[in-house]
Formats: sequence, C-alpha cells, structure tokens
Amino acid sequence: MKAFFHKYKHSFVLLYAFIYLPWFFWLESRANLPYHVIHVGLDDKIPFVEYFIVPYLLWFAYVAAVFLWLFFRGTKKAFYQYCIFLFTGMTLFLIISTLFPNGHLLRPTSFERHNIFTVAVQLLYQADTPTNIFPSIHVFNSIAAHRALSNDPKLGQNRLIRGGSFVLMISIILATMFLKQHSVLDVAAGILLATLMDQLVYRTDFAFSRERVSKRKRETVI
Repeated sequence: MKAFFHKYKHSFVLLYAFIYLPWFFWLESRANLPYHVIHVGLDDKIPFVEYFIVPYLLWFAYVAAVFLWLFFRGTKKAFYQYCIFLFTGMTLFLIISTLFPNGHLLRPTSFERHNIFTVAVQLLYQADTPTNIFPSIHVFNSIAAHRALSNDPKLGQNRLIRGGSFVLMISIILATMFLKQHSVLDVAAGILLATLMDQLVYRTDFAFSRERVSKRKRETVI
C-alpha cells in the first residue's frame, strides 16, 4: 500500500468518499421527513419504459471507468480536472439537498409488464429513495465523464469511443426520466450545472492558471 500511494500520489482525492458517502446516506435517512415535491407538467407526458434500466445501471461503470482510466493512464491534469468537475457538482448537490429537501411522486405503483427489466427497476426502487434528486447527479456525472473522455488526448481522438460515450451519456440522461427516477426539472438543473462546470474546468482552465503563470515567470527568469 505504501508503494502504491508513493507511486500514485494523486490518490489522495479518494478521501472525498469519506465526505460524500456519510453525507449522502444521512440525507437518504431523512426520506420519511417532509420534502418539496419536484414536478413539472412534462413529467406526466413521459411514459415509463423499463428497458432504460440498462443504460441507467451502466452509469456506475461509465463514471468509474473514466475515473480509473485517468487515474492510471491519463495525465494528472486531466485527472484533477475530472475530479474538480465531479466533486464540485456532487458537493453542491449535497448542500442543496440539505438546505432544500426534495423528492418526487412520479414512480408507478404497478407495472404493465413483468420481465427481467421491471424486476431490476423494482430492486432499484427498493434501494434508492425518490428523494434528494435535485439536481440529477446521474445527469451531471454522465456529462462530466463524457467531457473528460472527449478531452483525453488518447480516448478523445478515437471517434468510435467518443461517439459511443456520447450515445451512452444521452441514454443515461433519458433513462433518468423514462424510469421515473427524476423530474425534467432535475435533468435540466443537472445539464445547466454541468455546462457551467465545463466552462470553468475545460474552457477557462481555472484550476491550472496559477501553474501556467508560475511557469511563465520561471521562463522569464531563465
């Protein structure tokens, strides 16, 4: 373990799990308390489609796979950018859910069909409460993963991988609504927040501006 942490000094970011997970599970424990219901008219027009459980569950592997690729194969800059993107949005989500308890009443009480997909949805419903949904972290993290992959010097140049990532990202975003896991409002908020983070992390490159200034100063001195 000592050798691992010595080789991968950037693994300190894993400590964020000790902040996020206890906070998230505490929020989930308040599911029986009063909360603000998130709902817009468009939610009622979107049908329930159980087949979207597939991309919805792929989200876990998708976000983790990009994280592991950047951790072991990517540059430290790309890895830190991804972490800044993810952790900032996830922390804002925790703060919003703490100050503004929220949830929805969109889940169907019964299913028209009985198949392996509806069984998987039932298990999802049992494991995940319909609270703490604004903004959608499924949406936000999917966009974060795709943007990190697209900006990677290796993976981003592969049109097949980049295209597959885009399709998966869109499928996950749609899945949040077709599985009745999120309101359209949650999805819109997740997209808006991700768009703002994309501008900060990849457009202005704010996290590394100080590094570039220091480098220019050193070059000037030399």
